[in-house]
Amino acid sequence: MSSIPLFESVPAGFAAPVEDYAQDRLDLNQFMIKHPAATFFVKVVGDSMIGDHITTGDILVVDKALEPLSGKIVVAVINGEFTVKKLHIEKEKITLRASNPAYPPIHLTSNTDYQIWGVVTFVIHKTP
Repeated sequence: MSSIPLFESVPAGFAAPVEDYAQDRLDLNQFMIKHPAATFFVKVVGDSMIGDHITTGDILVVDKALEPLSGKIVVAVINGEFTVKKLHIEKEKITLRASNPAYPPIHLTSNTDYQIWGVVTFVIHKTP
């Protein structure tokens, strides 16, 4: 992807006069991808993460090189199926939690076949 014009700021409140046009250029790959060999994209299906503004059709930028820390949103594989949830680690307990209260937490144990595939670094969300 080539770089595209970047405007320094666009007010979300009162309008401001346009004095200068694009002041710089932005390559989204350089901006969004820190570890190219360890980064992948995934398209979201479902509503379990709506509390974190992640909805069906969104594209997640996922970095496998980052450490999955407690409180981070991660993509995991549980029993052979992908899911996106918020990781919680408390002492010896690992839990994946949805941000939609309609979904129960997933408690990971030594009997659970799981792998944390990566940490979500960006959500690309198309506006209506």
